[in-house]
Amino acid sequence: MPPKFKRHLNDDDVTGSVKSERRNLLEDDSDEEEDFFLRGPSGPRFGPRNDKIKHVQNQVDEVIDVMQENITKVIERGERLDELQDKSESLSDNATAFSNRSKQLRRQMWWRGCKVSRPEDVGSVGQHIQWWSET
Repeated sequence: MPPKFKRHLNDDDVTGSVKSERRNLLEDDSDEEEDFFLRGPSGPRFGPRNDKIKHVQNQVDEVIDVMQENITKVIERGERLDELQDKSESLSDNATAFSNRSKQLRRQMWWRGCKVSRPEDVGSVGQHIQWWSET
């Protein structure tokens, strides 16, 4: 059986076909059954079904819109989480630097206190030596 949906037929296809097939192919006649499959359903009996299909299609479109909004929100949330993580890491680094600097400053102040108190200690020791030598 020669293919019905070829646009350009070879000579072998035309000569090898039965006369009725050749006539149908060459005259480009189509019956209602072929029209149904090529064009889709039509007529009053398919009207309510089209409304149901349109209703379902509208629902599908709404779901698609909601999903697109959700995807956009998820992407924005991910970006905000990345920014928050960067800020958190920066804050942690600053806290560590502050802790290290405060320890260093505490040590410096302790040594400063020691340096100030030493001359006093030396002076008091000198006074004690002088007092013992007098007695």
